[in-house]
Amino acid sequence: MTFRAIALATAAATAMTGLASAHAEQTPQATEGLYSANRLLDADVHLLHESRTIGEVEDLLFGDDMTLQAMVIEIDDDGFDLDGRGYVIQRGDFTVETSNDTDLGDLEYNVIINLDRDELAAQPEWDNDWWQNARQQASQAWQETTDAASSAWQDTRQATSNLLQQAGEAIGQ
Repeated sequence: MTFRAIALATAAATAMTGLASAHAEQTPQATEGLYSANRLLDADVHLLHESRTIGEVEDLLFGDDMTLQAMVIEIDDDGFDLDGRGYVIQRGDFTVETSNDTDLGDLEYNVIINLDRDELAAQPEWDNDWWQNARQQASQAWQETTDAASSAWQDTRQATSNLLQQAGEAIGQ
């Protein structure tokens, strides 16, 4: 198995945790437990309470921890003001409905955006400027989290060492 295949499999499995969580929060139905990233790409996209397809899933965006952070949808509805644009939809602002799940060859997803048209139009537009800015911000946030965790570990280790030393000195007296 190539590195790319392993990375895609890991990303897909980790992403599905986020999808299942978002799905469980929005509906009382049982979660699917596993989702196919390949089948999710190009899935039809609908707005909440609208049956008309407004576009499709263009990309899936993962963080350094390989969890799904957002989904990019491309609007291709001629009757929609936002036609031809891509928008970044954050995890928690969409749900995934599954159909034909008894056969992988027939598996289909429908993505429901939990926003109205005005809220969708206010989402970040998918372009290179957004990508570079988001990537830099995510990297900085990840580094700050890593630094804080490392610092907390060092502080805990030092405090434990000090307590053990004090206890040893108290016993030795």
